[in-house]
Amino acid sequence: MAHVVFYEKPGFAGNERQKALLRQAGHELEVRDLVARRWARDELLDFLHDARVEDWFDRTSPAVRSGRIDPAALSPGQALELLLAEPGLLRSPFIEVGRRKEIGFLSAVIDEWIGLDPVEPAAGSHCGEGACGSGGCDGGEEPAPTLVPLGLKRRG
Repeated sequence: MAHVVFYEKPGFAGNERQKALLRQAGHELEVRDLVARRWARDELLDFLHDARVEDWFDRTSPAVRSGRIDPAALSPGQALELLLAEPGLLRSPFIEVGRRKEIGFLSAVIDEWIGLDPVEPAAGSHCGEGACGSGGCDGGEEPAPTLVPLGLKRRG
């Protein structure tokens, strides 16, 4: 399984669901605050590299929803300056595994890249790496069912 650096917008429900999917797949997460970080231009471009300018922005941001900011009308340079000044406008999450860096959470891309299939508990283990591994199980509970998100196929 992969060590995933996950840049989130703290408190954003979508990021919570995405982190849960990654953890269910057995990935180790290092969670960082996307908005509080002071991004260098080149560092930000490493994540934005292949995405369209419109896809750099959080479409749910009040400034974008209200039309105050129209990402489609911005040049890459204008958009980059705006995002460096207002990182709250960035689309989340940013995901980094090894040298590869991506913006957004496209399930099909991530599944192909590092896998999103839930990990089954190890044989003979009560809860595998789930609740027991985090100290949340007293051994008397039934293991939680493994959930397979809609649209994802179980491997193997």
